[in-house]
Amino acid sequence: MAATELWRCATAHTRRVLALLRSHRVAPAAQVLAVLGTALAATEAPAATLPEDQAEAMVHIYDADGLRATGPAVLVRKKLGSNVSLQGSYYVDQVSSASIDVVTTASPFKETRKEYTVGADYLVRDSILSVSTTHSSEPDYVARTVNVDVSQDMFGGMTTVALGYSRGSDNVGRKDVGFFDQARHWRYRLGVTQILSPTWLMTLNGEVVSDDGYLANPYRSARVGGAFVPENDPRTRSSRAVRVGTTATLAPGSAVHGGYRYFWDNWAIRAHTLEGGYSRYFGDKFLADWTVRLHSQGKALFYSDNALVDTVYLSRNRQLSTFKNLGLGAKLTYSAGKVGEYDVKLSAAYELLHFK
Repeated sequence: MAATELWRCATAHTRRVLALLRSHRVAPAAQVLAVLGTALAATEAPAATLPEDQAEAMVHIYDADGLRATGPAVLVRKKLGSNVSLQGSYYVDQVSSASIDVVTTASPFKETRKEYTVGADYLVRDSILSVSTTHSSEPDYVARTVNVDVSQDMFGGMTTVALGYSRGSDNVGRKDVGFFDQARHWRYRLGVTQILSPTWLMTLNGEVVSDDGYLANPYRSARVGGAFVPENDPRTRSSRAVRVGTTATLAPGSAVHGGYRYFWDNWAIRAHTLEGGYSRYFGDKFLADWTVRLHSQGKALFYSDNALVDTVYLSRNRQLSTFKNLGLGAKLTYSAGKVGEYDVKLSAAYELLHFK
């Protein structure tokens, strides 16, 4: 059983909301998060299939270091015949912040971010073509993204190869000083999933990202000799990431999964992420998931908390600094039974994040 679609969305947004601890606003550019589903029972290798019809609703809460983000989310997915599936989702972040960056360089604020996504999946034999578009808006920032993905089952369904492309365009602004600029993003994805046995599979994923335009934050300042100066990041960035993961069934009703991800870019950041988890059914009604995530990275060439001299590029964005973080998560899902032809499930999840 894989994590629900909305919880995948919530996890991605939690990572994005963390940026608010290091800046003055949410970075709304669409994020891509690859999640490895947990295989809880041995089954025959299936052919390509469309997602099942579903409707989900969620309320999320994030609270840390003077920042609080809350809001609802909904997702609806519906098949049209045997070859087409449509989906739509709506996500809201209601943010209030008095974090350390805000306290030192700005005033506490409240704002609302809204995100809409519509998409379609088209099944052709053993291939699925997926197209979606996302529109995100908040004060002084509007982001638009188009995603195209293709997956192909091969060798009797034992191997799945996936290709993906995303194109994003952001409008960045700061109305109080009359500042407006743009940023563009290109993402290329390649993934392979291999079933090694009825109870064991492995994945290998790679991503190439290219960014161009205004990549800094108009609300954030850097420091030189204790004095605040405007932040200035390079206007281009190229990054790469590779991830290997595995999932294995230990016994009927339980499974483990793990993965390692390596990230590097032309700003000299190198990052390592190690994650693992365990899932187990308790009876027929309850499913519990536990996860742990370790992350470590080096700093960008132009990062400094308090630079000695002014340079062409200079940033005090803590996302670009040397840091480590530990994430511990737990989730409990309750199967409430059927309403008509649909399964009804209730889930609650909690994640503790510690940064150093």
